[in-house]
Amino acid sequence: MRTMKRVVIVASGQSYRTGDFVRAAELLQVEAVVATDVTPPVPGPQLRVDLDDPESAARDIVSLTPVPDAVVAIDDQGVEVAARATRDLGLVHNPVAAVEATRDKNLMRRLLAEAGVPQPRFASAGTGKVAGVAAEIGFPAVVKPTGLSASRGVVRVDGAAAARRAESRIRAMLAAAELVADQPLLVEEYLPGNELVVEGLLVNGGLEPLALIDKPDPLEGPFFEETLLVTPSRLPDATQEASIRLARAGAEALGLQHGPVHAEVRVSPGGEVKMLEVAARSIGGLCGRALSFGLLGESLEVMVLRSALGMPTRDTTPSRPATGVLMLPIPATGILTGIEGIEDVLAMESVDDVTQTIAAGRRVEALPEGDRYLGFVFAGGANPESVEATLREAGAALTVVIDGEEMRKPVLPGD
Repeated sequence: MRTMKRVVIVASGQSYRTGDFVRAAELLQVEAVVATDVTPPVPGPQLRVDLDDPESAARDIVSLTPVPDAVVAIDDQGVEVAARATRDLGLVHNPVAAVEATRDKNLMRRLLAEAGVPQPRFASAGTGKVAGVAAEIGFPAVVKPTGLSASRGVVRVDGAAAARRAESRIRAMLAAAELVADQPLLVEEYLPGNELVVEGLLVNGGLEPLALIDKPDPLEGPFFEETLLVTPSRLPDATQEASIRLARAGAEALGLQHGPVHAEVRVSPGGEVKMLEVAARSIGGLCGRALSFGLLGESLEVMVLRSALGMPTRDTTPSRPATGVLMLPIPATGILTGIEGIEDVLAMESVDDVTQTIAAGRRVEALPEGDRYLGFVFAGGANPESVEATLREAGAALTVVIDGEEMRKPVLPGD
C-alpha cells in the first residue's frame, strides 16, 4: 500500500525553480516527478513531455503509475498542462479555459473588461495597424505580443514612428522564436505610477494573500526591465487592500479557482489601482527565495505544494520582518564574459545569497528580445528601507562584462 503522496512538477527546460520545487517536495516527504520538455539533468525522477502539446503532455501525466496526488506548474508554459492533467485525474483543478486566458493577453483583457475590472484601455492591432491603434489609444502607449511573459517584447511607444519601429521589432522577434509573426499585437494605455505584486493562493475561489511586494524602481519604458522587489509593501494600507481586492476580482473574472496566483497592478500617483496581469502560477525567476513563512521559515514552494496536496498551509505570516531580491538584468546582447564583484557582495552584511544563473561564455540577449536574468541577489533586514538600501549597494558593487566590455549599471536612487 502506497503511503507517500506523489506530485508531478511541470517545468520547462528554461525554468529557474525546478530544484526549489523538488527540495520542497523532499521537505514535505512527498515523491516528486518532474514533467519537462528537456532531457536530464534535472533533479529526481523525470517524465519527458511536450509542453507545446498540452493535451498530449496531460495524457502522459495521467498515465503515470502510481497515480499522482497533485500536479503543479512552475511557470506559464506548464499551467495548461497542469489544468488538463488535474481535471482528467479528478483532482481539484482550475478550468482549462481559465488558465488559457492567463496565457493570452488579448483574451485576458477582454474577460477583465467584461467583469468590470479596472485596467488600462486596450485594443488589438493586426499587421501594419499598430501605429494607428496606438494613436487611438493615445500616446504614450505600450505594445506587446499576446503570449509571452517576463516583459519579453513589451515596448513603450511615444509616437507613431516609435510604434511602427516597435511593431517591426516585435514581429521579427516572434519570427526568430518560430512563433506566429503576424499575430495581432496588444496595444495598451500606458499607466504611470508604481507597480505592486500580489502573491497568493486560491482555495475554492477565495484568495489568501501571502505577500505584497513593491517594485521600488520606476518601470517607465521603453523596455520594462525589473530590478528590485521588496516586501512588505510600503504603500498605504488602503492601497494594499484595494490591490488585494483587485487581484481577487481579476482571478474571479478569468475563472481561476485553485492554486497559486501572481497578480501585478499599477498604482497611479493619485492612488488609483489598475490590473496589469494575472498569472496562474507563483512568482517567476528565483524571486520566490525572498519569501518564507511561519516560525519554520517554509518556502513559497512548500506553501504551493501544501495547497495542491490538500495539506494545511500552517502559518502564512512572513518569517522575517523584510526581504527583497535584486534581479541582475542583461545590459547588452553578446557573450557573457563574467560578473565582477560577487564575492564583495556576498561579504555584505544583510546579503543572504547571490546566485548567478547564466554561466560565463554563454550568449545573452537584452530586452525586449531576451527573457532571462544574469542572476539574483537576496537580502533581509529589519525593514523594507534597509533591504532596499542593501540591494542598491549590492547592485552598485557588481560589474557585468559582455564581449570583454565592462557595463556597470548601478541600481541607485533616481536611476
